[in-house]
Amino acid sequence: MLTSDFDYELPPELVAQTPLEPRDSSRLLVMRRTGGALEHRRFSDLTDYLRPGDLMVFNRSRVIPARLAGRRDDTGSPVELLLLRREAPRVWQALARPARRLRPGLTITVVPPPDRPKATPSAEEPRLEILESRQDGVKLVRFSSDEAIEEFGDTPLPPYIHQRLDNPERYQPVYARDLGSAASPTAGLHFTGGLLERIRDCGVETAFVTLHVGLDTFRPLQVDDPSEHRIHTEQYEIDASAALALNRAKRTGGRIVAVGTTSVRVLEQAAADAAAANTEEFRPVNGQAGIYILPGHRFRSVDAMVTNFHLPRTTLLMLAAAFAAEGVGRDPVQGRNNVLAAYQEAVRRRYRFYSFGDAMLLM
Repeated sequence: MLTSDFDYELPPELVAQTPLEPRDSSRLLVMRRTGGALEHRRFSDLTDYLRPGDLMVFNRSRVIPARLAGRRDDTGSPVELLLLRREAPRVWQALARPARRLRPGLTITVVPPPDRPKATPSAEEPRLEILESRQDGVKLVRFSSDEAIEEFGDTPLPPYIHQRLDNPERYQPVYARDLGSAASPTAGLHFTGGLLERIRDCGVETAFVTLHVGLDTFRPLQVDDPSEHRIHTEQYEIDASAALALNRAKRTGGRIVAVGTTSVRVLEQAAADAAAANTEEFRPVNGQAGIYILPGHRFRSVDAMVTNFHLPRTTLLMLAAAFAAEGVGRDPVQGRNNVLAAYQEAVRRRYRFYSFGDAMLLM
């Protein structure tokens, strides 16, 4: 299948610019994978589709305040940085602008946003050094202090969101804990503390994994053949309690409901690694997820998925189509057709799309 097979038209006004309150008041499009049948509900109705013994798996990664401003120490010229991932204490991969002029050895002073004074006015402004220039414009930088990121960084909203977010916590799931993502695992934005309590009151267990989201996950593909696309690895973790919960659900026949494509990637990576080791048991792991899920993928662990509406021509849309295909004999064309038909219906009914938009439940 071609990248162009995963294109669709979206009226610009349907791209959600602000989140709804409360979080679980968004709409929920339920799609049955066996035939593509659709139901239109509210996200707070999610418990109607769960049953005792199910396990919901959440990604608890937290978005770093990754957008930073600075000035070159040699010329005073402004510099913009977007942190991608941490490689070591104080050492980060970053995108920089202007990139070509920032050569190894150059030092930059980090400055606070214009609307945010320094927490300690008399404190020395932190600095960073360009260590290395890599492919795709990525720089390796070292900060004088990791505290500079928390104090001076801004939340990196996606480029299709043009309104400033008054409360940065609204771009974090309520259960987010592990700092490290360059973008929010947005399927989790619909959950409230109250909804999580109702889910557990239904006899549904919850487990938390971590996958630190990189920006490459969201970028449209630049190749005609999706199999030629190079996907970057992302750090993930399954701790002992999550591994126990996953094995218990599989042993007792409970469904594993993944919240977001990031949770799907964690679970499918771990299941693939377990199969390679001739076992079906989930084990605690801290590693790199490099799994690339296209239509035709055999899902080993996930039985249902909560997800947002994805940009056209992205690996995330292809993952959703691959999951939909599981219900129709792993037919990649039918899975793709069913997902795009659901998207067309969502457009017709004026659903809100992307990070602050509405959600889907594929089951």
